[in-house]
Amino acid sequence: METSDFHDTPRPFDSPQQQEPLNVEPLRSGRSGLKIFAVLGWIAAAFCLLIIAGLAVFLMVQGAVISDYYDTTEGIQEKYHSLNESAGDKIAIIGVKGVIMEGDGFVKRQIDRVKEDKNVKAVVLRIDSPGGTVSGSDYLYHHLNNLREEKNVPIVVSMGSVAASGGYYVAMAVGHQEDSIFAEPTTTTGSIGVIIPHYDISRLLEKWHVTDDSIASHPRKQIGSMTKTMTPEERQILQSNVTDMFNRFKEIVKRGRAAFAENEEALVELATGEIFSARQAHENGLVDKIGYLESAIERAVELAGLSQDVVRAVQYKKPAGFVDILAGRSTQMRRLDLDSVLELTTPRAFYLCTSLPPLITSGGP
Repeated sequence: METSDFHDTPRPFDSPQQQEPLNVEPLRSGRSGLKIFAVLGWIAAAFCLLIIAGLAVFLMVQGAVISDYYDTTEGIQEKYHSLNESAGDKIAIIGVKGVIMEGDGFVKRQIDRVKEDKNVKAVVLRIDSPGGTVSGSDYLYHHLNNLREEKNVPIVVSMGSVAASGGYYVAMAVGHQEDSIFAEPTTTTGSIGVIIPHYDISRLLEKWHVTDDSIASHPRKQIGSMTKTMTPEERQILQSNVTDMFNRFKEIVKRGRAAFAENEEALVELATGEIFSARQAHENGLVDKIGYLESAIERAVELAGLSQDVVRAVQYKKPAGFVDILAGRSTQMRRLDLDSVLELTTPRAFYLCTSLPPLITSGGP
C-alpha cells in the first residue's frame, strides 16, 4: 500500500481537533453587520429624540416669551372669595391697599385682568388706603373709569379702615351710580386736599457748619429744597401748583358724586383736608351706605342684574417671587436703596392723609 493512499483515507479514531474546521466566517460577518446597523439605528433614534426635545424646549421658551410679552397681568392669581363657587359669571374684587406711590403696579394689573375676563359682570373696588401721590392716584382713577365705561360694568366701592385723600379720589370711578359707595362703621375717609411736604433744616445745617453749595441753572431749580429757607416767591409758585391739583380733585369728586356736581358750595365746605368718620361721611354725602364688603358685593350683583346663586365673587393675589419666598418677605416690601432715598427726598404733591408734614414748617412762626 502506498503511503499517499494511507494518509488520504479518513480514520475513524481521528479526533475532532484533527479534522479541518468549518468555514463560518460569512455567518459571523452577517451577524456583526446586523449589530452595527442596530447600534447606528439606536444612535440615530437618540439623536432624533434629542432634536425633538430641543425643539420642544425652544418652542416652550419662545411661547413663554411671547406670552410674557403680551401678558399685562404678570401672572396674578384669581382666588375664590364668596357666593356660588361653581358659577361662571363673576364679581371681581379689585384691591387698592396701602400708600399709592405709582399707578402702574399691582392695581393696574388687576384692572387689566378684569378687562380681559368676559365673565366679569361687575366690580367691587376694595379700598384700604390713605392716598398717595397725585399722579399715582389719578392714574388709577383714569384706568378704573375707562374699565367701567369700556367694559360697561358697574363699579361699587367698599371702604376698609381708611379711604382718604387719594383713596377717596380713586373711589370716584363709580361715576354717578346711586348707592355705590359703602364705608364700614369704623372707616376714616375724606381728607380732600393736596399737600407738598417740605422741611426746612437750614438752621440745623448752619449750626453744624454745613453749607448747601449746589450749582443750579436757575435759583428756582432748588424750589422745595430742605437746605434753604423758602422765599415768598417760591412759596407762591408751589401754592399755585397745589391750587391747580386741588381744583382737579374737586372736579373728580363732582364726577363721582352727583350731589356735589349740583351743589359745589357743599363740596367746598367739605374739601378742607379734614377727615371724617363713616357716620359723618354718610351725613355729608361723601358715602352712600354704611356696610361691610358683603353688602358691597350684594349691591354689585344687583347692579349687574344677577342673583347671588348664579355668580361668584373672586379676588386677585399677587404671586410671590422665589427669592421672596425663601426670605419670607412680601414682594411689596420696598428696599431701602439709593433709588428709594432719592424718591423719598424728591419734592412732589400728594393726595395723602397724614399729620407728619405739618410738624416741621418751612420757617417763620
